[in-house]
Amino acid sequence: MPAKRKGPFDAQAFLDSAGSSKKIVEFHRGDVVYSQGDACDAVMYIQAGGVKLSVLSKTGREAVVAMLGPGEFFGEGCLAGQPIRMGSATTVLPSTILFVDKHVMVGLLHKQHELSDRFIAHMLARNIRVEEDLVDQLFNSSEKRLARTLLLLARYGKHDQPVREVPPISQETLAEMIGTTRSRVNFFMKKFERLGFISYKGGLKVNNSLLTVVLHD
Repeated sequence: MPAKRKGPFDAQAFLDSAGSSKKIVEFHRGDVVYSQGDACDAVMYIQAGGVKLSVLSKTGREAVVAMLGPGEFFGEGCLAGQPIRMGSATTVLPSTILFVDKHVMVGLLHKQHELSDRFIAHMLARNIRVEEDLVDQLFNSSEKRLARTLLLLARYGKHDQPVREVPPISQETLAEMIGTTRSRVNFFMKKFERLGFISYKGGLKVNNSLLTVVLHD
C-alpha cells in the first residue's frame, strides 16, 4: 500500500503551537530585521514579503548572500550556538515575519515531526544553494551569474507561469550578489531586455527563456 502523501506545511498550526513565546512583526520595505552583531536569540519565518541577508566586511564593503521569500526560515544560526548575528537581515518588500525564541524552536523541532521535516529540508536546500553559488562564482561569467540570480529571485521552478515578477531590487544589489560592478549589471540587463529575456513593463519580469543564458556554453 503506498504511503499517504503529506499535505503542505500548516503554518497556522506552527504559529499556534509556539504559544506565548512567539511574536509576529509587520515590517515596511527597507526595515532592518536584525543587524550584524546583534544577539542571536530567535529563528524567523517569513509569512509574507521578502528579506535580504547581507554581510559587512571590516572595510565597510557589503555582500548580499541571500534573498528569501515567503515560507522560508532565517536566523537559524542561534540553534547552532551562534551568540551574535554574523550578518544583517533587511526587508525588500513589506513583510510579515514570525519570531520564535530559540529554546521554543528546539522544543518544536523535537515535538512536531512535520515542522522538523520542513526545517531539515530548508537547511539542506540552503546548503545546496550555497554550494551552487560557490561553483557559480568560481566557474561562470558575470553574465551567467546575473541570469541565474534573476531566475532564483523569480523563484524559477516553483511556479508554472512562463513569466514571473521579481521583487524590487536595485542594480547595485544585483552587483553585490554576483560580485561585479553596477555598470556591468546595467549592460547585461539592457542586453537581456533587448533579447526579450526580461521586461520592465509593470515591474521587472523574468521570462523562462533567460535559462538559455545559464545553459549556454
